[in-house]
Amino acid sequence: MVVDDEDSFAHETLIGNSRAADKRAVEHSQTQSYRSWLVGELLVVGLLASATALFASSQSLQSAYALPEARLAFDSTVAVVAVIVAVLATVRFRVDGRTLDLLLAGGFWSISLGTVAFGLIPVLGGGPLPAPAAWSLIASRLLGGALIAAAPFTEGRLQSRRKWLVVAGAGVAWALAGCAFLIHEWNADVAASLEPVEGSRVVLAAALLAFLWLVALVGFALRYRRCGRDLDSWICLAATLAFFAELHLVITPIVSGDYVLEGDFLRLLAYGILLVGVWRAIADAEFGRAVADERARVAREIHDGLAQYLFAISTQVSMLESGASLEQVLPRLKQASTAAQREARFAVLALSTAAGTARFDAALRRYVDVLTADGELEVELEVDPAVRLAPDEQIEVFRIVQEGLGNARRHAGAHHVNVAISQHNGRRIVTVSDDGVGFAQETATSGQGLENMRLRAEAIEGRLRLLSAPGRGTAIEVVLRPT
Repeated sequence: MVVDDEDSFAHETLIGNSRAADKRAVEHSQTQSYRSWLVGELLVVGLLASATALFASSQSLQSAYALPEARLAFDSTVAVVAVIVAVLATVRFRVDGRTLDLLLAGGFWSISLGTVAFGLIPVLGGGPLPAPAAWSLIASRLLGGALIAAAPFTEGRLQSRRKWLVVAGAGVAWALAGCAFLIHEWNADVAASLEPVEGSRVVLAAALLAFLWLVALVGFALRYRRCGRDLDSWICLAATLAFFAELHLVITPIVSGDYVLEGDFLRLLAYGILLVGVWRAIADAEFGRAVADERARVAREIHDGLAQYLFAISTQVSMLESGASLEQVLPRLKQASTAAQREARFAVLALSTAAGTARFDAALRRYVDVLTADGELEVELEVDPAVRLAPDEQIEVFRIVQEGLGNARRHAGAHHVNVAISQHNGRRIVTVSDDGVGFAQETATSGQGLENMRLRAEAIEGRLRLLSAPGRGTAIEVVLRPT
């Protein structure tokens, strides 16, 4: 098949211009998101700075509350959230091998293990926090803060990821154990003390920790501006709260297992923000995997559908070049080109849905419009606006409806199809019913299309039911998982 060089050049130019326009659009959207986030971040900093200034200027606000149970709850929450973040960073490092994730994992493992070993275990019996444990707790926070502060400024990926995880884990464990030993041997009077740790040394440690969180704040802000990753913005916000929490400790320098300070509430909020960010990162990763799987499936569909029609067109053109009569080839050529055009529309629509670039109901209506454009099939679509579908459900439900409509058009001889996404008795239900020829259900158990729909329903914890009989049409019902 001969392709005109000028047409090919124009086509490549068009694709290049389209890619450049898409890149500019993405960069513009990322810039707008960063500016909006920056305004919000500055407002948070302004409010916290004002509150901290008021706190520093008023002696009556600088109080420590004797609440051992609340102290225990605070430290437990910090330890749990730090473990979750550390696990996520560890998994991300094992997948991508980025130095940033290794440092984040080490930092949050240090904070979580230090909080458990030096903040929780020593006070489980009900006694006060010993001074060596308090200083070891401070040291673990400093180690974790230093690793987290360094993370956003690192680039590159590491090989032998398992080895690096072992090295990092051993390094954190040895560092924590070494800190505990050195502090215990530091001073006999300190080791024997059960009073709250306070004074100029705590002020110095808190100031250093505040500086580390400030470095992390700036680093992740710059990284978010450069990369636009959602998790970076959440870590930055958490670092902001942690920074002001340490400033409060500078003003009221007390570390104890019995007392709760105003800064502890900010620290708790910081780890709550981290938890939200981690949850969003996990959700994005799950959706990203679903999108990747769906794109691979769409690629297979293009290969099996559109590519075959294009091959048929190429074959017919070759027949013309070999001397076949135009009257013989033209009808088949027109039929193949029409089918290829239809398959191309379906493929583009499927890709836009898989990429999440359109709202689900709008994409579904667009697909129905394309499917019914030739007037051979009438589709009535009813989508209850109160029904909410998760990202993974949207992809699978779209494919189930697509398969059902395709079967009604190609095999059932249907003239009318009703598609409904509704809610009954608290259960979300997807229904595709047609007025086609129907079939005996026992003959359909081995059909690949039905099996695909059943697997898709099971992938989102749903249940598929098929109702059909000869001459009475077909109905497919999917009951989705409880919300």
